[in-house]
Amino acid sequence: MFKKKPNIKNLAPLRSSDRRKVVDDIISTYQIEIKEPAEQQRSEGHSQPSGITQLRNSLLPDGALSAKFSTTVGADSKIVNGTVYVGAYGDDEQRILWLRINDQTLPTVYTLWKYPGLVPLLHTPDIVLDKMRGGADLMTPGLTNGPPFPSKAIKGAVVAIAGLNHPSVPVVVGQCAIDIAVLQNVQGAKGHAVSSLHWQGDEIWNWSQNDRPGLAPPEEIDEWLSNGTGDAEVREAEAHLNDLALSEEDDGGVPIYIDELEDQKGEPSESGPPKVWETKDIDSAFRQSFLYSIYQALQTRRLEPKHGVDLPLDQSKFMSNYILPYLPSFSSQDAEALQIKKTSWKNVKKFIKILDKERLLKAKERQGGELVILDIDFEDQAFVNFKPYPLPKKEAASNSTATSSEVSSHDESIGQTLKRLTLLKPHERFAPLLKAANASRADLYLSPEIREIVKNYLEAENLINADNKRLVNIDPILGDAILDPSNPMDAEVLRKGTIPRDTLLDRIVLKCCSPYYAITRNDQPRESSKAKAGQAPNIKITLETRSGNKTATKVSGLEFYHIRPALFKEELQKVCASSTTMGLLSGSSPKDNLQEIMLQGPQKDAVIKALERRGVRKDWVDYTDKTKKKK
Repeated sequence: MFKKKPNIKNLAPLRSSDRRKVVDDIISTYQIEIKEPAEQQRSEGHSQPSGITQLRNSLLPDGALSAKFSTTVGADSKIVNGTVYVGAYGDDEQRILWLRINDQTLPTVYTLWKYPGLVPLLHTPDIVLDKMRGGADLMTPGLTNGPPFPSKAIKGAVVAIAGLNHPSVPVVVGQCAIDIAVLQNVQGAKGHAVSSLHWQGDEIWNWSQNDRPGLAPPEEIDEWLSNGTGDAEVREAEAHLNDLALSEEDDGGVPIYIDELEDQKGEPSESGPPKVWETKDIDSAFRQSFLYSIYQALQTRRLEPKHGVDLPLDQSKFMSNYILPYLPSFSSQDAEALQIKKTSWKNVKKFIKILDKERLLKAKERQGGELVILDIDFEDQAFVNFKPYPLPKKEAASNSTATSSEVSSHDESIGQTLKRLTLLKPHERFAPLLKAANASRADLYLSPEIREIVKNYLEAENLINADNKRLVNIDPILGDAILDPSNPMDAEVLRKGTIPRDTLLDRIVLKCCSPYYAITRNDQPRESSKAKAGQAPNIKITLETRSGNKTATKVSGLEFYHIRPALFKEELQKVCASSTTMGLLSGSSPKDNLQEIMLQGPQKDAVIKALERRGVRKDWVDYTDKTKKKK
């Protein structure tokens, strides 16, 4: 909406009564919960503003300014009027925090970065997000990370949109054009899903009283993805671990249910109720797993540099080699409880940060937001005096780690970087445009390359409308290529003789080209990987029930991503410590030789971690749980 710079009139201080009215409307519209100050603070005599006052100040800070604005949108340059509300969160520079258009108050990205969870969050691939930053709407097939989608993402609702590279940082504000919450499948769907209203990079984001450029988005805002999990929860997790740590008078052991584990002798209990895992118990289990893994390295690899720990250590290797093999998981109930998302810190990154604060290790955040372990304090008494406990499997943890390292040493897919390219093969009707650009119809092109060819043709034929540069005059070649006279809408476009440039480019990609894909590795040229017709296939992970009540995890589609199934199976067998088999994928021809791996138990997280180590992104993986009962 704000491609063009809006005409903002003189700013004026917002009266207290008007500010309350605006914020109360926001609270009502977005159904924001009002939390009253803690009773302890009141009883201690602290003068605390009421919950509604605190909420008002957080949504629209005191001292906010307002002004009327006008702008034009669309090919018809429709005039839109509204109000902007300007303020600053904390020490930030004053920016536009809210917009009021057509009796609707909309947050800007600055407000979304400071107030996570205000509206439903949707996701789309970054290549689509780049188009949305130019003002394009989000089409239904562009939705990812669902279904299910947020329940509040219904028609007319305001939503935030983030890319997959930074899934916790919304950069587009839009409005649902359909009921996204009820969608069961987006593949093959058509039509608009979200209309773009405002985005990071537009003129609203760029506005400031000092003519300074817009503020860059944060690297991550975990509260958007963890239902409010933030620094407060990290501090709470630290408190849990501090409560579990031994005092100086103790002998240095780790108080993690040693008695219970001794009783079990490495086997699940046949009698009595299953163990009830509370959050503090799960925190303790994860922390002791790390201590156990380093203790094991100290005992078995004394003479090796860094005791055989391959530093720097990324989050995936940290979990697969130094946490999961040492968890006290004796039953399916234990396996279900002992998951990182059920700890008080919710994810691996915050767990590592806590260990860093305890000075057990040293970690640093690299470009892209990933936390990497640079060093471990092997002389810390928590490692040296650790008391081992029985593990659920007979196989020693040291053997599991060593074998995983051996697998890694000859698996070339580990550490690879992958690119999944969508290519276009022009049809015969596109040949005249290719001729103008001296391009061959036998080649495959990326979407930007097709757009460049079209641009060259428009300039060569002088088809850009003189009155409106965003319109293109239709000549016979373009008309034959993209328009169908029998279609009433196309017939109307032919009658007018012009078409918006963005619509023209989208039509050409849709009607004049066939989709192909190529998956390349390690920055190899795209010609090195043979392109295939259609859309790139995803790796499939399926959880299903077998032999009554036993669950199994199936994995297929590895070959498309330069992963050797035999080596992948070997690693999973050690990391998951479970029975693993491999065979020809059902429905696959012997000529294609596509393999399917089956693991005993629910192993989705371990499989995804192993895939991430091989450069596979989460949105390239389809997960199906067939164990859930149908309603």
